[in-house]
Amino acid sequence: AQPVDSAPTPAQVAEVGRLLAGAQRPLVIAGGSRWTENAVASLHVFAETFALPVAVTFRRQMLFDHTHPNYAGDIGLGINPKLVALVKDADVILLLGGRFSEVPSQSYGLLGIPETGKTLIHVHPGAEELGRVYNPDLAINATPGGFLDAVAGLEAPASPAWAGRAEAAHAAYTAWSEPPATIPGDVQMGAVMSWLRDTLPDDAILTNGAGNYATWIHRFWRFRRFATQAAPVCGSMGYGLPAAVAAKLLHPERDVVCFAGDGCFQMTGLEFGTAVQEGANLIVLVIDNGMYGTIRMHQEREYPGRVSGTALTNPDFAALARAYGGHGETVERTEEFAPAFERARASGRPAILHVRLDPEALTPNRSLSDIRAAGRQR
Repeated sequence: AQPVDSAPTPAQVAEVGRLLAGAQRPLVIAGGSRWTENAVASLHVFAETFALPVAVTFRRQMLFDHTHPNYAGDIGLGINPKLVALVKDADVILLLGGRFSEVPSQSYGLLGIPETGKTLIHVHPGAEELGRVYNPDLAINATPGGFLDAVAGLEAPASPAWAGRAEAAHAAYTAWSEPPATIPGDVQMGAVMSWLRDTLPDDAILTNGAGNYATWIHRFWRFRRFATQAAPVCGSMGYGLPAAVAAKLLHPERDVVCFAGDGCFQMTGLEFGTAVQEGANLIVLVIDNGMYGTIRMHQEREYPGRVSGTALTNPDFAALARAYGGHGETVERTEEFAPAFERARASGRPAILHVRLDPEALTPNRSLSDIRAAGRQR
């Protein structure tokens, strides 16, 4: 049976129009589930009609085209400080489909609880979620598509008070999402991400699990289309490879690229055998820095120099791919990545590219040594 769509009442639609018309600094935050390709397209039209900046929540980046002039960025881990300011400055927030839970809310720090300190329009397909954490000024039990279909007839103000805010927010996102020129080591992940952005088609599906390596996707990949992202919102290590197998079997004609840290990959790495067995010709990028990077980052920040249980002794991941009958190559320098990726695509087999990243390159902006030094100054 198909899930039932729910929609706002005419009175609720009119109230949405009234609240937006009276806004000075409105913001749309899209997230959650029950989205469809048509709903995403409708959100684009709604944002354009009302000149609204649109942000998305943690790992829901496929809900809005990142090159669209109304896109403001993702509200998740490692958030753009200018996007934090945009949320805090907003006087009307349309929270569409999401719950605004711990990660997007920045540990429940962006909005007041239960009174948000703003005018909150909360649209959610689960009635039990409305009012559970935040007291909305207008609560609407509706799916994203049902809501957007209902408000499609609203007329936008001729001269909105917030004119230009969407463009400014998008400019801030664009600057934030430019990869860094240099990081420690011989593999420059900024250059890798730029090459992938220029090479992969808009319908390529990217998957990942949990770890600092995922920052390279979330901050620097520009999602363009719906159904191009599969990633956990609950910190599940190892999620990326099984998700990529499923995605490739469902969409064999599309490029499917799994990002995995070395520790993340080893949680479910044997599923590469499933990919070979089922002919799911995905490409896995194992970003290997020899450690559980996120946990190490927290150790160095809170207890600098006191490292416990985060070092890893890894296999030769490229050899593992070949042992399964797949394609495997090792990338130790930036210039080796592009030709290795193209050979993996042309191989007609599932592939692993073992990308050796310098342990110092713990985040795009701060090295391991920087984090340790900052921890000692606390």
